[in-house]
Amino acid sequence: MRVKRGFKRKNKRVKLLKAAKGFWGMRSKNYRHAKQAVDKALNFAYTGRKDRKGEFRKLWITRINAAARINGMSYSTFIAGLKAAGSALDRKVLADIAVSDPKAFASLAETAKRARA
Repeated sequence: MRVKRGFKRKNKRVKLLKAAKGFWGMRSKNYRHAKQAVDKALNFAYTGRKDRKGEFRKLWITRINAAARINGMSYSTFIAGLKAAGSALDRKVLADIAVSDPKAFASLAETAKRARA
């Protein structure tokens, strides 16, 4: 007795074509082309989620560097001073403080200067 896939095959294809909705030309119409396009798109999406973390880190470092230079020191000396002082603040928090509360950041910069000296 032979087995026919029936609706399962159709549902699988419909689901994939739905994921390819908005793609250009055959990439949204033809199953074989759509499958390749969706696989590639999902791969790019995965990579992009990883890259986003690095992009945010770059942004935080830029903000910390700008605030540190306003307070008369470079980013590297500021971070080294905080490490020497035993601060547990990460770059995300430091960048937020640099943008939202310059006075608090200035006090952190003073702490870093004292720890480096």
